[in-house]
Amino acid sequence: MEFKPLDPKGKLYLIPTRLGDDVPLEVLPISIKKVLEQVNHYIVENEKPARRFIKKISPSKSQRSLIINTVNKYTDVSEIPNYLSPCLNGESIGLLSDAGCPGIADPGAEVVKIAHEKNIPVTPLVGPSSIVLAMMSSGMNGQNFTFNGYLPIDKNERKSTIKHLERISFERDQAQIFIETPYRNDKMFADLKAILQPNTRLCIACDITLTTEYIATKTVEEWNKEDIDLHKRPSIYVIQKD
Repeated sequence: MEFKPLDPKGKLYLIPTRLGDDVPLEVLPISIKKVLEQVNHYIVENEKPARRFIKKISPSKSQRSLIINTVNKYTDVSEIPNYLSPCLNGESIGLLSDAGCPGIADPGAEVVKIAHEKNIPVTPLVGPSSIVLAMMSSGMNGQNFTFNGYLPIDKNERKSTIKHLERISFERDQAQIFIETPYRNDKMFADLKAILQPNTRLCIACDITLTTEYIATKTVEEWNKEDIDLHKRPSIYVIQKD
C-alpha cells in the first residue's frame, strides 16, 4: 500500500515568463503551460502583466478562477505568509515575475525564503533568465562571475563602483554582471566607455530572445569607435579585465 502523508502541502512553483513580446512556446517549455492550467493561486510582481501572460499561454483558462496576490517594492513583508496559506491547505501556488525567472533580480525571492521556512516544497521550472543567457553568450569566465544588480545613480558613486568592479574582475579572474533601468542605458554605455580601461572587455546583451536581439563583446577601445542605440531596450552588461 502506498503511504500518503496526512497533511500534504501544495507546491510553490517558480514559473519563468517571457523576456519580451515573443511567441511563448518558442522560449518556454510545455511544462509551464501544464502548470498554469492546473494552478489557480498566484503570487506575482504586478497583476496585469501576470494575467496577460497566463491568458497568452492558456487562453481557455478562466480569469475569474485566478486568485492573485502581488509582491513588489510596495508590499508589506508581513503579508507574505498569508499569501502562502493555500500551500498549507494542499493547494499549489505559482510565483511569477514580470519578466524572466522569479527570485532572480526579483522581489519574489522573499516569497521563496518564507516558503522554505514553512517547509513548503519549492519547484523551479525551466525558462529564460536574461542574466544567465548574457553570461553564456559573453565569452567571459563562466566558472567565476558575480551579479551586482543596479549600479549607483550618483555620478561619483557610479564611477567608483565601475572602477571597483573592473579591478576585482582582474584580481579574481571574475566576470562582473550588472543591469540598468532601460531609459538610462545610453548614459550607462557612455559612462562605461569613459571610465573603463581600453583593454577591458565589455559585453552588451540587449533584447535577449527577441527578434531585435543584439549581443556583442568587444574591448572598450573597440566600443569607443561604435555608437549603438540602447534606449529603453532591456540590457545586461558584463565586464572583465584580463
